[in-house]
Amino acid sequence: MKTVMLSYPLSPEMLLGREESQVVAIGQFDGIHLGHVSVISSAIQLAKRKGIPSAVVTFNPHPKEVMGKGDYEGYLTPLRDKQELLAGMGIDTLYVAQFDEEFSRVSPHDFFAGVLLPLNIDTVVVGFDFRFGYQGAGDVEMLREMGQGNMDVEITPPFLLDSEKVSSSVIRKALQSGNLKLANNLFGRNYKLRGMVVEGEKRGRTIGFPTANLKLDDRYVVPAKGVYAIRVLYKEKWIMGVMNIGVKPTFHEDVIAPSFEAHLFHFDECLYGEHLAVELVHYLREERRFPSIQELVTQIKADAQLAEQLLES
Repeated sequence: MKTVMLSYPLSPEMLLGREESQVVAIGQFDGIHLGHVSVISSAIQLAKRKGIPSAVVTFNPHPKEVMGKGDYEGYLTPLRDKQELLAGMGIDTLYVAQFDEEFSRVSPHDFFAGVLLPLNIDTVVVGFDFRFGYQGAGDVEMLREMGQGNMDVEITPPFLLDSEKVSSSVIRKALQSGNLKLANNLFGRNYKLRGMVVEGEKRGRTIGFPTANLKLDDRYVVPAKGVYAIRVLYKEKWIMGVMNIGVKPTFHEDVIAPSFEAHLFHFDECLYGEHLAVELVHYLREERRFPSIQELVTQIKADAQLAEQLLES
């Protein structure tokens, strides 16, 4: 997959080699959940039937981050994760439009004429609730009207799971409330965090459970504080383990920012400076304060045993 960075207004250099028409799915697609997959898959399948390339247009940073919306709480899939997932789906080109203050003021007409038309689009594929242009003034019907004589417009219906619409906002709430099972079902995969292993307090090794302290690569949506059964991708191998996300209340009283500490089963290599991808597979329990270190150790042993059982099954 080729990634092309776009900024408004588009320059000819950005579109070099873009003579061939293409089928393009457009959206923020934060999460690449089952609803997003239905839109993107429609574009891929249509492109194959037409014998032309498929593409995705997305926006970075997230518009809510740029506009300072109060309900912005981080990314489900930062750009690197989004690129990896889209490449795995078979998209030919990813267009990443830089979203900034200037771009936020572009009218629906100027977005269509200045961004979509130059991309030589045969068919644009969007979700039923797609909005575009300044303050979201453009909707799918306006896009269809603008497209007449220029490009076809395909609108995909809402994707339902158990009669409920799959959405990024529902996934965020599920993650933050500890309902990891629901979130992963809506993703169609396990929620993933990436980060570098940095030095921590090194307290885990003193109680028999050495941990890798992860500094996240990006501003991810932080799940509910607690203990998770995880699997970690390291040197192209998956390693099972447990992760505590939280403030370690048994040891601290005034910490606000959560830490991400992973204990890997049957593993004793040094991980400092390594980048890890961590999948959250099961939510085991909430984080809580223990009266003594020994009670904490007893609980950690139980957590590890349960996690290993769940992961092996």
